[in-house]
Amino acid sequence: MKKMIAFLACAALTLGAACAVASENTCAEEKAEGFVQLFAGEDALSTDLWTGDIDGYPIEDGLIVCRKGGKLLTKDEYSDFVFRFEFKLPPRGNNGVGIRCPIEGDAAYQGMEIQILSDAYTEAQPWQKHGSIYGVVPAKTGALKPDGEWNCEEIRAVGPKITVTVNGQVIVDADITDVKPIHDAEHPGLHNKTGHIGFLGHGDPVMFRNVRVKSLAE
Repeated sequence: MKKMIAFLACAALTLGAACAVASENTCAEEKAEGFVQLFAGEDALSTDLWTGDIDGYPIEDGLIVCRKGGKLLTKDEYSDFVFRFEFKLPPRGNNGVGIRCPIEGDAAYQGMEIQILSDAYTEAQPWQKHGSIYGVVPAKTGALKPDGEWNCEEIRAVGPKITVTVNGQVIVDADITDVKPIHDAEHPGLHNKTGHIGFLGHGDPVMFRNVRVKSLAE
């Protein structure tokens, strides 16, 4: 069963986060490119790869499911990287991806948070919409599928250049060198050079699968 789950996960991996099945060789191709599979349907999250609030994200039917939530972070730190994953939002689901963040503190401020947010939050500010760098760079809207459907996302960070692609559409393409927060809060970790990557859940049962990362550090 584990081999079958792993095979299906590999077959579902995306090229450019477009969510289209490329080929049965995509998993091997990504591995050859330097991607590390952080989760592909195993029975449990590996403590060799993950740290933080692991208990808040149980594995159910081969999927990571945010239950209690908290910060589920990569054990390793990354400076420049490509982070790819698939996610499914429940109605009005809310989560986030912390990048270049420390273990301690609020990742949205001590690092950066890339929003994971249902389009049902019509009251959200532009800098809170899905894919936005929270409080700093608003994302383009219209790329998300309806709640309850699977989406694919890629986050690419190279120095100050942050690019977010959802279902094949680039929704953030920003150079944060001279960017300042656009809401009334300080972001002391905005220009961190390195840090952990991970999910920042609030208890909404957001689901994740096919999580992988590639370091671009030289």
